[in-house]
This record gives sequence, C-alpha cells and structure tokens, in this order.
Amino acid sequence: MKKLFAFLAVIGILSFGVSNVVKAQAEEGTVDTVAVQDSIVADTTPAVAAAPQVSEPETVPAHQAVKAKFIEGGPVFMSFVLLCLIFGLALAIERIIYLNLATTNTDKLLVKLEGALEEGGIEAAKEVCRNTRGPVASIFYQGLDRIDEGLEMVEKSIISYGSVQMGLLEKNLSWISLFIAIAPMLGFMGTVLGMIQAFDKIAEAGDVSASLVADGIGMALITTVSGLIVAVFLQVFYNYLLSKIDTLVNRMEDASISFMDILVKYNLKK
Repeated sequence: MKKLFAFLAVIGILSFGVSNVVKAQAEEGTVDTVAVQDSIVADTTPAVAAAPQVSEPETVPAHQAVKAKFIEGGPVFMSFVLLCLIFGLALAIERIIYLNLATTNTDKLLVKLEGALEEGGIEAAKEVCRNTRGPVASIFYQGLDRIDEGLEMVEKSIISYGSVQMGLLEKNLSWISLFIAIAPMLGFMGTVLGMIQAFDKIAEAGDVSASLVADGIGMALITTVSGLIVAVFLQVFYNYLLSKIDTLVNRMEDASISFMDILVKYNLKK
C-alpha cells in the first residue's frame, strides 16, 4: 500500500515537472517569435518609409474636358459651330420622326382598299384612306376622288400628288446640308484667325517662341477639329434620311401601280 502511494507520488511529481518544462519552452518560443517579428518589422520599416509614394493621375470628367477645349478654341467661333450642331441635329430628329410616322404598311392598306371597294364602293375606300396616316393613303385618296373622271385622270392625279408628297418628305434636308457645309468653314475661319494671331505675336515679340504662338495654333486646331466633327456627325444623319426617303418613295411607286390595278379590276366588275 505504501509502495502504491509512493509510486503515485513519484508520477505526480514527474508530470508536474514535465508540464512546467513544456510551459517554459512554449513561453520562450513565444518570446523568440515576438522578438523575430519585431526585428523584421524594425528592419523593413525604413525600407517602407523610404519607398516613394506614386500618386495616381487625376481623371478629368468628359464634360469638363470638352468645356476646357471649347474655351481654348475661342468662344465666338466655337459658339457658331455649336449652333450648327444644335440646329442641324434638331432638324434631323424632326425629319426622322416625320418619316417614321409616314411609313405605312402598303400591303395591308391595299388589301383593305380592295375589300372596301368590293363591299362599300368608292366611299368606303375613301374612308379607309382618311383613317390611315401617311403619304401613300393621301395619294390614294386623291386618286379615288377623281375616279369619276376616268382612270387616266386618276393616274395623272397620283403622279402629281406623289410629287407633292416627295417634296414634303424632303423638307428641311437642304438646311441640314447647309449646316454640314458651314460647320467646317467656320472651323477653317477660326484656323486662319488663329494663325494670324500667332504671327502677330511673333511680329510684336521679334522672336519665335513656342509660348507665344501656342495659344493661336491651339485655337486654330481646335476650331478646325470641332467643325469637322460636327460636319461628319450631321452627314451621318443626312445620309440616313436620304436612304429612308428613297425607301418610302419606292414603296409609294409600287403601291401606286398596285392601286391602279385594283381600280382597273373594280371598273371591269362594274
């Protein structure tokens, strides 16, 4: 029994001693690790402090950049170029809206007219034309209004009123082409004046210096570029409008031929 107690006492003493040794080693390892980290931080801190800070370039908003270039190009000529863009763009948008409203499904309209002629006669066909918007329906109405005078008169009426509708489709296109021509001319005028200003400064100073002529040359280049950009921008809209008008005119001509065929069949049935 005493041997058992003695054995347990020895085991307890040994386990207590081992735990103290392990704890001490762990504390020493922690102290060493902290010391190593402190030394690493101390070594790298000067390097970090000595590293130069690279500042990111400031990004200028697009509208501010355009405003700055507008002022550099000269408010007078740049204002005229801007007016050309505004008026030309306004007319182009108005024409696009008008041409989209003038677009008609001619096949569906012809089917309605043929059915109205068979069921209700000329008055029913006129009513269909009155309730349909677009130049094609207006042309058909003019032809139906003169059907009592013969098919030859109907054909002449369609041709004459078709020319009127073509003129309405091409309305204001001449003004858009005028702004397309004026915008680069204003830019070139600003270029000439800018160069004159640069040479005047050279004559006053009696010496050629980049700082003297920079303002005049900058004004010359900015006005020219602005005028060309406006002209190109409006030219795209102008060509789109021309193609749209050509498409509408071709549909009007095809629909007019089909309309005359319908009237011939109607007269033969009568």
